[in-house]
Amino acid sequence: VQLQASGGGLVQPGGSLRLSCAASGFNFDYYRIGWFRQAPGKEREGVSCISSSGRSTYYVDSVKGRFTISRDNANKTVYLQMNNLEPEDTAVYYCATDKRQLCSWVDYDYWGQGTLVTVSS
Repeated sequence: VQLQASGGGLVQPGGSLRLSCAASGFNFDYYRIGWFRQAPGKEREGVSCISSSGRSTYYVDSVKGRFTISRDNANKTVYLQMNNLEPEDTAVYYCATDKRQLCSWVDYDYWGQGTLVTVSS
């Protein structure tokens, strides 16, 4: 199982970024995918999750209405569209997966390497 996160960078407050999580080495259609982030000096937190079917999505309260998760099963990729970014969104963002089909914030077995998002003027 391999996950490759990309799309991070430096953006001004109010700007947008789209993160990608490219998957390989497993049957992507049957795995849920979660996005997590860890800011300097803080614990890792769940940001968003999409079920294996794509029919269920979840967001932490602080990003609701600003972030959108989606998946392209044909290309084995999950996206996190982040709009109206705030300095508090600055963190390393990780994607993760496991065989469970439904979302939660725990029990992920496989993790990508992370991509840094910096929101600053």
